[in-house]
Amino acid sequence: MIPLNPDTLTGRENYKLLSGSIIPRPVAFVTTLSSEGVLNGAPFSYFSIVASEPPLLSISVQRVDGMSKDTARNAMEQKAFVVHITDEDNVGAVNVTASRLSPEESEITLAGLTPIQSTKIAVPGVTEAKIRMECVLERAIPLGGTESEPACDLLIGRVVQYHLSEEAYQNTYVIADNLRPVSRLAGNNYAKLGEQFTLQRPQ
Repeated sequence: MIPLNPDTLTGRENYKLLSGSIIPRPVAFVTTLSSEGVLNGAPFSYFSIVASEPPLLSISVQRVDGMSKDTARNAMEQKAFVVHITDEDNVGAVNVTASRLSPEESEITLAGLTPIQSTKIAVPGVTEAKIRMECVLERAIPLGGTESEPACDLLIGRVVQYHLSEEAYQNTYVIADNLRPVSRLAGNNYAKLGEQFTLQRPQ
């Protein structure tokens, strides 16, 4: 084994180790609405389930020089956002939304995605995802870095409405083969679902 002390590594080196080791990571495509009415969209692989009762999701939005990105700022201002599951059909467009635009520009427009009004929140989603989840902001937690310049905003969202395509949801189950989700690896690399296997959990 090669021992490495994270305290002696640069932030970039720690990032490369973490993003290369913690794989595969599902990719959340998140839409938010600015106070000026601009629909923002961005992908995040620092994304997971927090709880199921009530249904809670986490999105970690890394800051830039201590400043919150559009997604975090909009989510905190509007108290809502939409999480979409990135799949083989929409990953190209989702990747385009990673472009650095000014807050006045919409990544949704740039990527040619189609907005759709949400049911329970003011923030629209996009139609190109087989699964989207309307979320209200449960909590936003600044973490990492220093007290004056946190490294990220951890957004905890409570799902208030699901939208699932008929092909991806059958008999109370999400059909992974039909969803065709993609996952983030290191660098510019992604992975498809791949081979599946089953293990019975211990009693």
